[in-house]
Amino acid sequence: MATDFPVICLTGPTAAGKSATTLELAARWPVEIITMDSATIYRGMDIGTAKPDAATLKQAPHHLIDLIDPTESYSAAQFRRDALRLMTEISARGRIPLLTGGTMLYFRALLQGLNDLPEADAALRAQLDEQGARLGWPAMHAELARLDPRTAARLQPMDAQRIQRALEVCLLSGRPMSALLERDTAAELPCRSIQIALEPGDRAVLHRRIAERFDAMLAAGLLDEVRSLRARYRLDPALPAMRCVGYRQAWQYLDGQIDESGLREKGIAATRQLAKRQLTWLRSMDGVRRFDCLDGKLTDAVRGYLARRLTNDAA
Repeated sequence: MATDFPVICLTGPTAAGKSATTLELAARWPVEIITMDSATIYRGMDIGTAKPDAATLKQAPHHLIDLIDPTESYSAAQFRRDALRLMTEISARGRIPLLTGGTMLYFRALLQGLNDLPEADAALRAQLDEQGARLGWPAMHAELARLDPRTAARLQPMDAQRIQRALEVCLLSGRPMSALLERDTAAELPCRSIQIALEPGDRAVLHRRIAERFDAMLAAGLLDEVRSLRARYRLDPALPAMRCVGYRQAWQYLDGQIDESGLREKGIAATRQLAKRQLTWLRSMDGVRRFDCLDGKLTDAVRGYLARRLTNDAA
């Protein structure tokens, strides 16, 4: 693989304005967009993922959207393989790969390689789900704190999906997930990466954006979308697709577990927790140029930085 072509990586928390900034960059440079998002890969999940609409897709080429059905799974390893292939193909066309999205596990896998985490074990996951339902996820979090205190410290006590995965790794490998994550087995990104993060200077403003965005999704028909998905596919709430923020809460509402006010409250709270986790990941990563996503001149600042990097790096 050639190593002399530039790749732009644009990330940040949900509601930071990544999509709008990406389109502004696409109007300035000949880019093709590789979506770095673990939710937009699912077909039929459009409203709750803020998937680009037809007009946006016509404006700029996007890749890794609508790859699989909600009943299927897609790993960080698959993302890395697909992204590396696409980056080479895009560069060969004389264009610039622009990776954008907020799935930090994908971002880390792309930049730093992968590690020796064991594959998922369906039987063990079912056992952990049963224990979580019976004992409560705070109790499972306490067990994780005993086995892997470093991983437990960065997870919320009700973050069932991540607690389950961390416990699964511990039980399958006999080692804490935090230790395995330090042992990268693949090389770093084999090209010149320009890494940009959009982060809020005022967290309260980001929280308002998150609330407005979730309300807009509800108004656009998120519940009808989930009803349609449940009618079309053999889904259950344990599937990764239905654990996505917004879809989990919509499922609970349709099953009568929460009312309308609970749907909104839980959906906004879960989205805020997601943004907090994304920012925590970003703080741990080096080599990232950070911009205040609330800056009125954000686009100009990002464009100026990229112009300098693309020119200087090519010299």
